[in-house]
Amino acid sequence: MSEFFSKLINVCQSFSFKDFLDICLVAFVIYNLIKMLRETRAFQLIKGILMFGLVYIVINMFNMQASTYIANLLISNLIVVLVIIFQPELRHTLESTGRSSLARIKDQIVKPKNTKAVNENVKRMIESFTVACRKMSEDKVGSITVFERTTMLGEVIANGTIIDASPTSQMFCNIFYPKAPLHDGAAIVRKDRIYAAGCILPLTQKNNDVDKNLGTRHRAAIGMSEQSDAVVVVTSEETGIISVAYKGSLKRELDPEKVSEILTAYLIDNNAIEEKPIFIKLLDRVKGGGKQDEQ
Repeated sequence: MSEFFSKLINVCQSFSFKDFLDICLVAFVIYNLIKMLRETRAFQLIKGILMFGLVYIVINMFNMQASTYIANLLISNLIVVLVIIFQPELRHTLESTGRSSLARIKDQIVKPKNTKAVNENVKRMIESFTVACRKMSEDKVGSITVFERTTMLGEVIANGTIIDASPTSQMFCNIFYPKAPLHDGAAIVRKDRIYAAGCILPLTQKNNDVDKNLGTRHRAAIGMSEQSDAVVVVTSEETGIISVAYKGSLKRELDPEKVSEILTAYLIDNNAIEEKPIFIKLLDRVKGGGKQDEQ
């Protein structure tokens, strides 16, 4: 027992800050891998890989030369195979990491932003969309509108038509008018503008978890919300029901007021003030402290 404690003390004494960072990095990677596997279909693929491992043990035990040769080829290229199999999951994980708070810190340090002015424009956009959403729901006009947040949707916008229009209720309704040329695709709202229309969205991969009664429009809304942090609003052309998709989850049978609340919560910065860069704030504090000392 004393030998165990002595070894533990030696380990603690040799423990450095570099080791601490190393442990944190490994824990972060493992945590995100577990989260990625738990939230996607990749867990089923892991079962297949484990089954392959058991088969590999068996063929080695019985010295099956041909099977062993093929298995060794697969194992030698295992990294490439896993990247190909898990490409959607890896991409989603990297995009999520890119949306971390580090980007927000950079924006605060590099440039100031007039949050109050931006929020006022977004509020007007939400009001216009709410009016249009109510009308499209009442008239049973099918629509799907994507509100871009921190994940840039350039790839999705590229397959549509850029219109960069003012977000009036008439414009929203006109885009999704059944005989309009762009009504079949999705509209993309970037900040306070209707940036593109007629865009094709990726469908969800979790088909088993989606209500069988839902059509392509709702599956595309879920798929878009799985691959980005965008908020997607759908109106059904069969029932007029309004739905909102966010982070792979679909909320249905919402009224326009509830949709407005959701959009306000996700699109409006609650700190609606004119912000200065962090270094300017620190400089102001230093100057303020100096004046107080002089008094």
